[in-house]
This record gives sequence, structure tokens and C-alpha cells, in this order.
Amino acid sequence: MGLLDFARDVGRQIFDTDAEAADNIKQHIEIGMTGVKNITVAYDDGVATICGDCDSQAVREQAILLAGNVKGVEKVIADDLNAPAPAPEEKVSKDEFYEIKSGDTLGAISKQFYGKSSQYMRIFEANREIIEDPNKIYPGQKIRIPLD
Repeated sequence: MGLLDFARDVGRQIFDTDAEAADNIKQHIEIGMTGVKNITVAYDDGVATICGDCDSQAVREQAILLAGNVKGVEKVIADDLNAPAPAPEEKVSKDEFYEIKSGDTLGAISKQFYGKSSQYMRIFEANREIIEDPNKIYPGQKIRIPLD
């Protein structure tokens, strides 16, 4: 499963009908984060198509994760979700994307990536828009793991 594919039957429930899905996903992204402008969202049978402008590649990836971690979304198309290339002097964050499995905890994921379970708050902070509580994650959810 690539970054743009998600588990359709898990995630935050923000719409009840396909007719309200696009507007609710758009609002979910706009409320959940800054750095996204001129956003439009279309939704059809589990596929959310997001267009707009992002301040950075990290903001773009976070917007995709926000949309994909919504119950009812199994794929996000973001070909027209634009972000500028980083400037040569700009530090580019090294991240890995991880799909939560049954039995996972942020502490266990932290131990896997950092060697210490006590670093779980680092993962939580990198995913605040997606994870509301570090004790409430669910299988199929995709998160960002900061590696630098």
C-alpha cells in the first residue's frame, strides 16, 4: 500500500453520505492544518481528489494523510496538490510513513524506529493533526515517522 492508498473502513468518521464527503474532507483539512490554500476536494466512491497549493512538501504530505485517514476514503489523488521545491539552503525533513498494525502502540513504534519506546511523543507531535490522543491509534491508520 503506497502513501496514497488507505484503509477505507477505518479512520475518523466525518461524513455520512457521499454527497457531503467532499465538503467535509475539505473542511477537515482546512481546520486541521495551516499552509494549504485554494483547496478543492472531490469525492467519488472512496477516492478523494485534492487540488490546491501547499506552503511545503511536508504540508502537502500532511494534507494527504489527513484526507486519507478519514473513514470512507481508500485512495487520495493529489496530482494537483502543489508544493514548491525546497530551496537549496532549506533543511528537508526525512520521514517515513508507517501503517499502524493491530497491537501497535506509539511506544512500540518508537522503539522500532528509534530504539527507545520513550520517544513516542516525537511521533505523536509529528502527527498531531491525525492522532488526537497518543493512546488512541487504530490499525490501518497511516502516520509520519520523523527520522531526523
